Amino acid sequence: MKNHGFRKISIAWFPFFCFPFFLLGMLVTNRIWSVPESNGQVISRHRHEQELQIVSEDNPIKRPAEKRDMMTEVYRTNEAIKSLDKKITMLNMDSVEARNSREVHSSENYTPSVESSVQDNLPKKKMFMVIGINTAFSSRRRRDSVRETWMPRGEKLFQLEREKGIVVRFMIGHSATSNSILDRAIDSEDSLHKDFLRLEHIEGYHELSAKTKAFFSTAVSIWDADFYVKIDDDVHVNLGMLATTLAYHRSKPRVYIGCMKSGPVLSSKAVKYHEPEFWKFGEEGNKYLRHATGQIYAISKDLANYIANNQPILHKYANEDVSLGTWLIGLEVEHIDDRNMCCGTPPDCEWKAQAGNMCVASFDWSCSGICKSVERIKNVHEKCGEGSAAVWSALI
Repeated sequence: MKNHGFRKISIAWFPFFCFPFFLLGMLVTNRIWSVPESNGQVISRHRHEQELQIVSEDNPIKRPAEKRDMMTEVYRTNEAIKSLDKKITMLNMDSVEARNSREVHSSENYTPSVESSVQDNLPKKKMFMVIGINTAFSSRRRRDSVRETWMPRGEKLFQLEREKGIVVRFMIGHSATSNSILDRAIDSEDSLHKDFLRLEHIEGYHELSAKTKAFFSTAVSIWDADFYVKIDDDVHVNLGMLATTLAYHRSKPRVYIGCMKSGPVLSSKAVKYHEPEFWKFGEEGNKYLRHATGQIYAISKDLANYIANNQPILHKYANEDVSLGTWLIGLEVEHIDDRNMCCGTPPDCEWKAQAGNMCVASFDWSCSGICKSVERIKNVHEKCGEGSAAVWSALI
């Protein structure tokens, strides 16, 4: 009974005891303890403050001031860009002036050669004929044998140019390797004799057609001549007779002069003069169109200019003389077959000379030049040469 009565009294009075203690706890907690903010709460409150600031900045009352500030920044940016443009322009002008100054200084210290006349925009020299003697890196002895026989040397070479309008040069390109020992050897030889015409061409036996185009293009860019002549370096030439022969055809507009032939088109790869494009010339066993043999030929100015102007689209066949013939076959050209331009070596040319019919050029057909020309060309010159005075008295 006691226990039951005590539990009833305790339960009945419990709310009255709890409520005052609850109020006292709330009062003490709010005044004494402050709950620390978590990191998330701090970030959230900071973000809320930024949002309030953005909202306040979007207030229409502040927009005019913001626009004025933006226009000020745009104006300042434009001014900075203009200033930068002026500085860049001034730097470019300074660079151009410095480059021009270097070029002027370089040109003042440079003595132009005949071959550089076109680069300096100087007028081309008027000549009667320009002779290019085709040669190779390995042909030094051949060149020396030519210099010792029919080709004038030293001052005589340039006197011939001044007084008779006859230019004679060995023509050669460059090796595949820049500044190679081969190129340096030619440079050294040229500094001694000054009788080379260097071409923008890479030397190679199978590139003779390209070399022919390069020769005519280079020659017409330097000299304004009536005739342009190509000769191999193992052929003997009488310059006086060559000049007299060409002068006879001087009044004709477009002439192609040489020993005309029409050899077979060789389809077999085993032979020396194999033509890879043999099928273009018809059935097997056909011959080439008529063309001048490659040892020596001459073309008039209009034809040389035609080759120079159309160089990129002129097709190259395996044989250089065939290529030239195909370039000219479709044009209004007079083909002149002159057998005095392909005499044989003694006794052939010797008998003709004794009969008063001096040859223009002599070589051996079996060798496409003078066989063993280094050893034999002096003998050919002694028996078939016209004499050193002939070219000076030639009527041009």
